Amino acid sequence: MSKAFTRENDDADDDEPASLPALPAGTKNYMTPNGYRRMKEEYLHLLNEERPALVQTVSWAASNGDRSENGDYIYGKKRLREIDRRLHFLAKRLENSEVLDPAQRKNCEQVFFGATVTVCHEDGNERTYSIVGVDEANASKGHISWVSPLARVLLKARADDVIMLPLPEGVEELVVVRVVYCEIDFG
Repeated sequence: MSKAFTRENDDADDDEPASLPALPAGTKNYMTPNGYRRMKEEYLHLLNEERPALVQTVSWAASNGDRSENGDYIYGKKRLREIDRRLHFLAKRLENSEVLDPAQRKNCEQVFFGATVTVCHEDGNERTYSIVGVDEANASKGHISWVSPLARVLLKARADDVIMLPLPEGVEELVVVRVVYCEIDFG
């Protein structure tokens, strides 16, 4: 087969980075206001600052002649493709987003998107989780995606409810201690 019909990288046309899970089919991309703002800032930074500077570098490198061994040109084109893929991904996520502000939800006792939930695990330790968008999840800070198994079993629970969390080694019983809606700290 001619090299013209092969791709250097089989995942070159993927819309999503491998590290982020896909959204469930037919759903909106639920996000907090802070998550939306951070994603929009990244999009604008790539579009208005990083990409134009890189285009200028690639243009300069191309004007130097032989492109086959021109590191600035080769790296610049590769980085430009990465930026364009990321811009496409961010544009699709922002276009499909629905911003829900947890601080605006008052007097709600059930767990829904944006809730900060304190649960007591079987070992007696209390842990607090905030249910956030897929792109905002960070387990080390207690931010779990609304599509995660833990968030799914917590949905619609209230304080003092006992929920069953399926795990690979069995089922863990969790007790919901507290449900609050407040601004989520991503710092």
